[in-house]
Amino acid sequence: MSNKNLKGISTIVLHTASHENDNFSHTTPIYATSTFTFGSAEEGMERFKGDDKTKLYSRWGNPTFTAAEQTIEALEARGLKNEDGSDLKLKALLHASGQAAMSTLFFSNLSAGDTLISHYSLYGGSQELMQKVLIEAGVKIMLIDIHDESLLLQTLKENPSTKLIHLETPANPTLQCVDIEAICKIAHAHGAKVSVDNTVATPYLQQPFALGADFVFHSATKFLNGHGSALHGVLLGKDLAFMHSKVWKWHVLLGGNSNAFDAYLLIQGMKTLELRMEKHCSNAEKVAHFLQKHPAIEKVNYTGLSSHPHHEIAKKQMRQHAPLISFELKGGIESGKKFINAVEICTRAVSLGTVDTLVSHPASMTHMSIPKLEREKYGITDGLIRMSVGIENIEDLYTDLEQALAKALA
Repeated sequence: MSNKNLKGISTIVLHTASHENDNFSHTTPIYATSTFTFGSAEEGMERFKGDDKTKLYSRWGNPTFTAAEQTIEALEARGLKNEDGSDLKLKALLHASGQAAMSTLFFSNLSAGDTLISHYSLYGGSQELMQKVLIEAGVKIMLIDIHDESLLLQTLKENPSTKLIHLETPANPTLQCVDIEAICKIAHAHGAKVSVDNTVATPYLQQPFALGADFVFHSATKFLNGHGSALHGVLLGKDLAFMHSKVWKWHVLLGGNSNAFDAYLLIQGMKTLELRMEKHCSNAEKVAHFLQKHPAIEKVNYTGLSSHPHHEIAKKQMRQHAPLISFELKGGIESGKKFINAVEICTRAVSLGTVDTLVSHPASMTHMSIPKLEREKYGITDGLIRMSVGIENIEDLYTDLEQALAKALA
């Protein structure tokens, strides 16, 4: 679609995707094909020479992937300009999962001998990828308290091989937030790039490219899809030449491509992103205040509460507060088990960002591979419950939480 300077998120998700078809389909077709034909040898040569690898082989690209990628590009670049006043252009690469997209991010930017700096309280899969795969590949991993500016500066000084600083904000599941703009200024002054995991916030709440980020990552399985119907990951960058060359090459060589049906489901899911996020965020705020007052709760992690240590950072860089909450029950792990077993409306499941409310126990699920002492240092205690707040009727959520918390205390 030609650039119409669309301002509204709902307009973007409904009208950005290319209608890559010859049959005037209203919705983006599912191109369920492994390969594409050429009209002539010369046409094949031109396609192989060009940047657009959409119609060669579906590990390299596919028109349905492109439609999803263009929508996410438009969401992350919405209203943003380059220094010369031109519209910001981004390149997105759709992957089969968030882990696949993160692998492309890391391997296209890091080589043996390089250093990656990140922070505590990352998604468990991200931390495992760093500490088990990247270390094996010869990359030095530094997980530090990145809120401590003097520590970050000292770490950069002691590690001039630092090529990338990776941020997850808000982080899953403690909702820690990192000042993206401040970190980007420090990183760029030391010749390092910055990647931001924007899964929890989505472009609806936060646009890291506006704050100086070089790359943005999503597990699009979550809020972007919104319905838990498929796995997706997406990596975006603003250095178009780099994205079309080295990043794309790592993407296709690692083989983490999406598939046409999942890409189609993502396109359909994103059409209701704005409507869903408005309800998610409204419900999350109400649930957080409800939990904060409950006698069974020791602590609530939600960036919309003034008690959250990074409340001001979240206000500075997010339009609203993300609809992910975690809370610690006073009875520890036994109360946590009772609570999980007692919910009736909330869904017992890992993942987040679906239309229904999901509850999980990070210590025994998403972060079970992280040693206990390390988990607790990050704030992931045995009694911590993670709650991805859905779009149900708020009174029904109150009722379910009340009865489950009563049983947790029993």
